[in-house]
Amino acid sequence: MQSNKENLIVDLTFAFAADSVRFCDSILKELNYTLYYQFGKSSTSIGANVREAQNAESKVDFIHKMKIAAKEADESEYWLLLAEEVYKIEGIKKLLGQIGSINKVLSKIISSSKKN
Repeated sequence: MQSNKENLIVDLTFAFAADSVRFCDSILKELNYTLYYQFGKSSTSIGANVREAQNAESKVDFIHKMKIAAKEADESEYWLLLAEEVYKIEGIKKLLGQIGSINKVLSKIISSSKKN
C-alpha cells in the first residue's frame, strides 16, 4: 500500500519521468522516432517499477522490481548518451545528472535490501 510518507526514490523517479516526457515532447520527437520511443518507454518505466516495488509481496519481489527499475535506468542513460553524441542537444546534462542520482540510490537500495 502506498503511503503519503516522502520516499526519495519515488520522488526522484517521478521527477525524472516528468522531465523526460517534456524532453521527448520538445526535442526528441522532432529528431528521431526510435530515440523518442525507446527513451520515452525506459525513462517512464523506472518510476513505474519503483512504485510497484512499494507494494511488493515479499523482499524478493521488492528486490526484483528494483532491479528492473535499475535496468530501465541504465537503458535510459544509454539513449541519453546516444542522443547527446548524435545531436549535441542542450538539456541532456540535467537528465544525465538525474539518472546518475537515480542509479546511485537504486544501487544502494538493492544492495542494502540483499543484506537485510
